Amino acid sequence: MTTPTHPTTHPHRSTRPTGSTRPAGPAGTAPRGRAGSAPRRMVPPHAVFAEKLLAVLSGERPVHWMLGHTVGEAYEQLVRLAPETPLRSYGPRPVVRRCSARPPGPNAVEACATIATGERVRAMAFRLERGQDRRWRCAAVEVDGLPS
Repeated sequence: MTTPTHPTTHPHRSTRPTGSTRPAGPAGTAPRGRAGSAPRRMVPPHAVFAEKLLAVLSGERPVHWMLGHTVGEAYEQLVRLAPETPLRSYGPRPVVRRCSARPPGPNAVEACATIATGERVRAMAFRLERGQDRRWRCAAVEVDGLPS
């Protein structure tokens, strides 16, 4: 049996050249995502900042990592808190268990997060403010048992 030397086309496959940027679906339809993939959902800013603050307070990231993400005294608070925080441990990595927020106004969010380190659970409170550029920045942070 011999193999054909010319490419064969399948009746249900597209004959478009590879690398084409046109959608593969029928005309007038939007391209679909991968099968079974869920649409991306937006993570609320307080949940994002809870993870960022935890990364700094646990020693995973340096304090200067938050320079563009803070406003007012929040950066100085992080400088004071980071070296002495109980979240900086040699045991299991701390994780955000829960994070909730209440907006006292349209451009501010006050949030509270519970942080688990092994069997120990700690609390972290912080305030976010949205600037003129519509970006959220941390304005204050506190960890239970430590002066801010």
